[in-house]
Amino acid sequence: MSDNVAYALLTYTGLQIFVTMHAIRHGSGSILPYFALVVLVAAIIPACRLFERRWDSIGDLAAGDPELAGAFRRDRIMLWACAIGLPFLLTGIFKALAALI
Repeated sequence: MSDNVAYALLTYTGLQIFVTMHAIRHGSGSILPYFALVVLVAAIIPACRLFERRWDSIGDLAAGDPELAGAFRRDRIMLWACAIGLPFLLTGIFKALAALI
């Protein structure tokens, strides 16, 4: 799970920077996209740690247990869905807030 968390963090951060910079370039010059970038990159690390903590305490032999395969797959899917989807969702929310102000 540690490898998945590390790659998901890299993916999330890259997407968040790309999406935020795109919003800044096409926005009204609001500070909200910058705020979104700082807060969301900092906030994702503790969230990813929750995924890793669950699997960190399981030994190598126990991690190979077929009964845990479904839970591992579910956690990986949730991790990657968040890493890919959150930058777009959250930047959209901040863009909507900036449009209201």
